[in-house]
Amino acid sequence: MKKREEYAENLKWNVTDIYKTEKDFTEAYTTLETNLEKYASYQGHILDNADTLLNFLTFDLDCAKNMEQLYVYAHMQNDQDTTNTKYQELFGKVSKLYEKYAVATSFAVPEILKKDYQIIASFIKENRKLKAYERMLKELFKYQKYTLSSKEEKVIASLCSAMSAPDDVFTMLTDADLKFGKIKDENGKLVELDEKTYRLLNKSKNRDIRKNAFTKLHTTYGKFKNTYAYLLGYLVKNDNNMAKLRGYPNALDASLYQNDIPREVYDNLITTVRQNIAPLSNYWLIKKEALGVDKLHLYDAYAPICENLNKKYSLAEAKDLIKEALNVLGPDYLKNLDKAFTERWIDFCPNDGKRNGAYCTACYNVHPYVLLSYDETLENVSTLIHELGHAMHYYYAIKNQNYQDYNYSIFVAEVASQVNQILLSKYLINHTNDIKEKKYLIDDLIQDFKATIYRQTMFADFEKQIHEYEEAGGVLTHEVMEGIYYQLNKDYFGQNIVVDKYIKHEWSRIPHFYSSFYVYQYATAYAAAIKIAMDILNGKANACQNYLKFLGLGCTKDPIESLKVAGVDMTDPKTMEEAFLYFKDLVEELRKLYEVGEK
Repeated sequence: MKKREEYAENLKWNVTDIYKTEKDFTEAYTTLETNLEKYASYQGHILDNADTLLNFLTFDLDCAKNMEQLYVYAHMQNDQDTTNTKYQELFGKVSKLYEKYAVATSFAVPEILKKDYQIIASFIKENRKLKAYERMLKELFKYQKYTLSSKEEKVIASLCSAMSAPDDVFTMLTDADLKFGKIKDENGKLVELDEKTYRLLNKSKNRDIRKNAFTKLHTTYGKFKNTYAYLLGYLVKNDNNMAKLRGYPNALDASLYQNDIPREVYDNLITTVRQNIAPLSNYWLIKKEALGVDKLHLYDAYAPICENLNKKYSLAEAKDLIKEALNVLGPDYLKNLDKAFTERWIDFCPNDGKRNGAYCTACYNVHPYVLLSYDETLENVSTLIHELGHAMHYYYAIKNQNYQDYNYSIFVAEVASQVNQILLSKYLINHTNDIKEKKYLIDDLIQDFKATIYRQTMFADFEKQIHEYEEAGGVLTHEVMEGIYYQLNKDYFGQNIVVDKYIKHEWSRIPHFYSSFYVYQYATAYAAAIKIAMDILNGKANACQNYLKFLGLGCTKDPIESLKVAGVDMTDPKTMEEAFLYFKDLVEELRKLYEVGEK
């Protein structure tokens, strides 16, 4: 890999939009650090009168904006080259400042929630400038019965680092210390097996390679089953204890409550997916025939059913393709999307030391940023359009809302990104007559659905079961987790495919389990994205305009109501059922293409 300095500047994101010089960063850091000391002067006085409340909120949100800007700058600098000790130190410094910030502000919410909301309402009438904070204050009061005393909240804030220990240890063990050994690739070359190479090897055309990689990876995780069981079990215990401490019915309800999601959405997702295993089982039959095997195994699940397209897209070609695919979203969307390229919001460089994967981040005072390592493959074009979906969601929210109202719920966070990916796939399918290419593209959409709806819902089911088990007094040993996880694989994937015994260790390698009750939102967001994308493509009246309104809402509406603006009701079981009709159509279309190919 090239070093970062070897790449042209136009391939790098422009961090000077955040701070023009490191001196500016240092001054902002020092100013915020000094301002944190001023919080003490407000303690015990926030609700003295309307003017004091306004002064506090103005001061507090200014500090929050600056904290966000410092953090985004530091983590971006660190992520673009993780080997750079200067930026490692910078990120560590800002992380410590964030901890100080959390402690310094910990008194505020308990102090406000000691009073009745009617006092707030009277202050808003008295000073109309407080109207800008009304939604935020109302949102705050929904936590009144679950908020502890100032002293208790300060203790909890100071324990943030300790509470995140299971996740930190998991990351260090998995990414740094765990060694899986070497395995031969398709060229007969010995390669180091790890999570990165596994993603390539489990798509190999050579079945022995797929099987060996699957077995070796999961067997290695199995050797550390007690450690992983302790880490995840500790996290689950923390979740349940914290929910109990605050007075929530349970950890799942606590998580859902924070995002304004009715329990029925979570339960309906699991129920509906379990009732719709048949179309996935039909897909397994097509795959078995395509691969020419007697029995399909889990290590065959990601194998390509036809040759990779191997098309290469230069950055200019990728940009053109993305704009063509998203043309259905209208001129305003395309005009704003173009800024991401012309104003250098995107870091394309696959340089040595760069953080793996891709993401979008944003700070209110500037604009969104996207990180990826562009390699000219179609998969990378898909990743880019996905992250640009996040970027445009942030952009429209920042453009239309105040700071306190721009940051949308994680429940809707994956909707815009998935809409973009679906529109790209549908565009490519509709603009080729090559049967082989259509097979590849449709299979890719099927794989996305399988990974996002079936797999993430199975993860959500697992999380629910292990939390309930611990809450009922059970001890989460590796045997308990393996038993639950193996049975779930049989339930969700087990028809027309062999569920290999080694899959029982897979729970130990899933990082999202350390962000409890997060994964279900991938599935619900994907179902919402399917409806939005198909409504737009089918020319449904006002579908595009309503979608753009949704992008600009930020958190001014709760996530369920926000999606209703875009024409999606996640409390209605029909939404998930429509997603499965879409999936069934894809499977049927793939089956017909194979029949055409045989003729």
